[in-house]
Amino acid sequence: MPKKVIVGVVAFHDTSGNIEPRSIHWTDQKVYEIDRVLDSRRAASLKVGGIGTRYTVRIRGRETYLFHEEEKWFVEGRE
Repeated sequence: MPKKVIVGVVAFHDTSGNIEPRSIHWTDQKVYEIDRVLDSRRAASLKVGGIGTRYTVRIRGRETYLFHEEEKWFVEGRE
């Protein structure tokens, strides 16, 4: 069963209040640079629960979801 994985994120905040994530920092100290943000919208994680802003991001050529829920960032992790 997938689980919610809380991650650190470095993000750019502009003067209009928009947030653009730039990199994801895992608990094991690995850092993944986000190549591109493809989409952002308010949405729920249907796999692990939680609701917030869902970013569709491309990292190393692969698309994945990154969620910003209140003051925390998370991804849908594997078992």
